[in-house]
Amino acid sequence: MPQQHGGSDLAEVENLHAAYERIRKEIAKVIIGQDRVIEQLLITLLSSGHCLLVGVPGLAKTLLISTLARVLDLKFNRIQFTPDLMPSDITGTEIIEEDHSIGKRQFRFVKGPVFANIILADEVNRTPPKTQAALLQAMQEHEVTAAGETYVLDEPFFVLATQNPIEQEGTYPLPEAQLDRFMFNVFVDYPSDAEEQKIVKTTTAALDYDLDKVMGPDDIIGFQKLVRRVPVSDHLIEYAVELVRTTRPTEPDAPDFVKNWVNWGAGPRASQYLILAAKTRAILEGRPTPGPEDVRLAAYPVLRHRIVTSFNAEADGVDTMEIIKRVLDSVKDGS
Repeated sequence: MPQQHGGSDLAEVENLHAAYERIRKEIAKVIIGQDRVIEQLLITLLSSGHCLLVGVPGLAKTLLISTLARVLDLKFNRIQFTPDLMPSDITGTEIIEEDHSIGKRQFRFVKGPVFANIILADEVNRTPPKTQAALLQAMQEHEVTAAGETYVLDEPFFVLATQNPIEQEGTYPLPEAQLDRFMFNVFVDYPSDAEEQKIVKTTTAALDYDLDKVMGPDDIIGFQKLVRRVPVSDHLIEYAVELVRTTRPTEPDAPDFVKNWVNWGAGPRASQYLILAAKTRAILEGRPTPGPEDVRLAAYPVLRHRIVTSFNAEADGVDTMEIIKRVLDSVKDGS
């Protein structure tokens, strides 16, 4: 680690590890199971990324995000995306109001729901591209432009978009270039038998959850800066880059299965996110530097939405998860 931070950074890693354990404990008061999803959400938040959540309805995605916001003391807004949603419904709108002191009418900007720390963009594929673009611009630039004025969004700013994998009629799937803006694609699966019984037991009784706040916006910004200072070995960067390059069928030494099943592989942003995710996962677990295992675990949520499969893959019944597994098997990590 850089000299001026050395010792204090190691203490910060310890602090974050302790805070992570407390965050999980608080969320567990409300959410049963979903440990892997919670870990991936926190990795994305601390890496200053955004997250795409895919799962069938009724898996408590909204409850999970609102609980996370309460525990982290962050302002949370949920936007339900619909076919008639306009860009101004997200970013805000200008209204005319009378200023009695000068006796004139003037425009005033009323901020939209995007002005929060955590945004849950529910069913983002239900809204037309123009409205999707308004959200994606805010994600990319952390600011909103309206009527020639630029408004900076509060930090930390974290977008979670959900897509319903079942009902695809009347939807506008996000184009590949826009999917690439999301650091992670997190799959929310059904609970286990024991978890589902516990869910039914607790949600059908009168319970009031008393949640403690574990950290605030300033702490999160501090930890986001800490992630950037975590040292990474050159061979780990080489491993991450080789994994990503192996997904591209245009590479001369791409494996035959990639040439056969992949139309487009992942871009350089995937390599950056693999390393950022590995760094964040390491310090969440109290380790000062990441290893190959951290990169391997990040490979699925980072690459899942960045690999475009071919008709051959469809004909052979092969999905992106199978391709990622084979890529991981074919690239040696040097450990």
